[in-house]
Amino acid sequence: MSSQSPAQQQQGGQIDLAQLPIPQLRDLKTQLDAELTHLSTSFQSLRTAQSKFRDCITSLSTAFPSSSTSQTKPGTQSTSESTPLLVPLTSSLYVPGRLTDTEHVLVDVGTGFFVEKGISDAKDFYERKVKDLGESLKGLEDVVEGKARNVRMVEEVMRVRVMNAQSAEGDKSG
Repeated sequence: MSSQSPAQQQQGGQIDLAQLPIPQLRDLKTQLDAELTHLSTSFQSLRTAQSKFRDCITSLSTAFPSSSTSQTKPGTQSTSESTPLLVPLTSSLYVPGRLTDTEHVLVDVGTGFFVEKGISDAKDFYERKVKDLGESLKGLEDVVEGKARNVRMVEEVMRVRVMNAQSAEGDKSG
């Protein structure tokens, strides 16, 4: 048995759950549940962002299927330029438009900043983003699983402690 107090053990990253009273176990479980909820929300947000970047890659591939090989003569319109498209103004409002440049796109690089990039550079940018988010998701998934294990351990200790307290009360009255 350790001579450290629960607070000292917590600072070292280890808590002897068997030594904590039930109210502190409940508080610890509440804290762990809140952290798990926050991490799960963050995980879902990262997955959503990764999905949006994949959609950007798909959009670029669909709109510019042969952007690196198509060379148009000056004064002529490429197929993409002559094809009408819908431009989103809001999530539910679109207006008709036409492309004026089929070699470059504006890429949102974050916090409202846009950079003009060639089609292949834009695809590379989005592919790197998808890869980076995938790596972050793997790390976060490990953290979420660890937090969930901690919650289960606290719940198990609480269950055992409550059952022991109930059986001790039953022995006293019997």
